[in-house]
Amino acid sequence: MSKESQINKCDRYTWTQTLNDCTVSIKFETPVKSKDLFIKIDNDHLTVKNQITNDIIIDGKLYKNVKKSDCNWTLESGKNLEIELFKLKGQEWWSCIIQGESEIDVTQIKPQNSSLSDFDGETRAMVEKMIYNQNRKAQGLPTTDEEEKQRIFESFKNEHPDMDFSNAKFN
Repeated sequence: MSKESQINKCDRYTWTQTLNDCTVSIKFETPVKSKDLFIKIDNDHLTVKNQITNDIIIDGKLYKNVKKSDCNWTLESGKNLEIELFKLKGQEWWSCIIQGESEIDVTQIKPQNSSLSDFDGETRAMVEKMIYNQNRKAQGLPTTDEEEKQRIFESFKNEHPDMDFSNAKFN
């Protein structure tokens, strides 16, 4: 998965993110085995400890909650630990991984262009409707909301033929 933000550096690790997840990377100078590490990912807390040296690398409250059951970690060649954190609320940028650590300016993140398939069903439908309405307006045609108002007005006129609507206007 390509990361949309630059690599963010903290004292003991680096991290990147997309709108839906964060990847924490820890490099070890001396190779370790997975059994030498204590890694605990809770909904709101992350702990990473080298049990051989008793070195606590990360131990703190996460910036925001994660989907604990979706999170995972991998150790590559005994030197590179990657922890994948899936944000509970997607579609947002985090300014840090652990609360109280230095924060990045999320307004400076320049995301890659998205495709409609990147969005969940509800967001995708909303974006498709916006694109459709934008195209209709550009063609001088009414939007879906304007068409709905007109349909309701026509229905009301049909239900009340005795009323005069000749001077009725929509804003």
